[in-house]
Amino acid sequence: RGFAETKEEVEGMMVDEFKSDLLGEIRANGNTYTRENVEIKLAESYGFCWGVERAVAIAYEARSFYPEDEIHITNEIIHNPGVNTRIGEMGINFVPAEEDGTKDWSNVKEGDVVILPAFGASLQEMQLLDEKGCRIVDTTCPWVSKVWNAVDAHRKKDMTSVIHGKWKHEESVATASMADDYVIVLNMEEAKYVSNYILNGGDKQEFLAKFKNAMSEGFDPDVHLKKVGIANQTTMYKDETAAIAKLFERTMMKKYGPQKVNDHFMSMDTICDATQERQDAVQLMLEKKDEIDLFLVVGGWDSSNTAHLLEIIEMNGKTGYHVDMADRIKEDGSIEHRKVDGTIETKKDFLPKGKLTIGVTSGASTPDKYLEDSIERIFLLKALERDAVSA
Repeated sequence: RGFAETKEEVEGMMVDEFKSDLLGEIRANGNTYTRENVEIKLAESYGFCWGVERAVAIAYEARSFYPEDEIHITNEIIHNPGVNTRIGEMGINFVPAEEDGTKDWSNVKEGDVVILPAFGASLQEMQLLDEKGCRIVDTTCPWVSKVWNAVDAHRKKDMTSVIHGKWKHEESVATASMADDYVIVLNMEEAKYVSNYILNGGDKQEFLAKFKNAMSEGFDPDVHLKKVGIANQTTMYKDETAAIAKLFERTMMKKYGPQKVNDHFMSMDTICDATQERQDAVQLMLEKKDEIDLFLVVGGWDSSNTAHLLEIIEMNGKTGYHVDMADRIKEDGSIEHRKVDGTIETKKDFLPKGKLTIGVTSGASTPDKYLEDSIERIFLLKALERDAVSA
């Protein structure tokens, strides 16, 4: 059989496991739905993006196509605990990794099938797998590949890639591996630090200490910041990525003059469409934020794009709760949720009494069924509240 023969089988599996009839009903009703004294307002864009759905489908197809073969995957297929658990249940082995990211490849043998996840894999990992004689199933998101093309364009112009991202994130690791010289900035504050160094110089040792985990080997800020190109982890906050690009364009213009800015600065639009659409949909709901009492965000706790949805909500002064699975919403009325700073907190009686309007959304790596299950938990709590009042 070829992958084409397994496609129909896999599509049926994914519909059964991930589809939500409730969300279909909510969409058909203008993205609103009321039950148990709760009005749900669903974001216009939410949940599984095309790249994630494609990656999961290819992984499923690989298992179906190679039913008896040893299959490994270099990282989580996507940042969603339920989906990764399902991948493991199918007999696909996750390559073990230490806390510092070092991986143990000893169980990967010649002829084994190795899946590259949606985030991609580093150049060094791909070279190692080629040397081992593995069969590669590549699920890398095309948007990630687009960023790699941008980094390659920087390299060809002898530019250092300034990558807006999280240096530990699998995608940023893969993107950085494609560059000759790079520095990874987490946010505007770090970008301004680099910009100031370009314009005014500074303490070189302080710079190297600050970015010790987020720069290429042998990086010298006095040498490698004369020409820069902007790249990004595709799931970062889009407005911040755009602002960082503008900052470095102004920096190079100030340093070298407007007539030479194109010799020292380069930027391409590599912000993922799905990331933009989900962020824009939350912003749209926030335009009517007075009508919404609180927000529920569903997605992996290590999902960068999901975390940014919560950031947008809280930056606009609204309360939001980020859960990775429905069972974080407990029958005792508490919720275990991830805060913007990454800490996990349990909050008792998180739902206000009485009539309630909740804005709901989910990250690009969240199946619709997981969002449905979380909404049903909300309805359950309000039904228990109703029964308690009636008793």
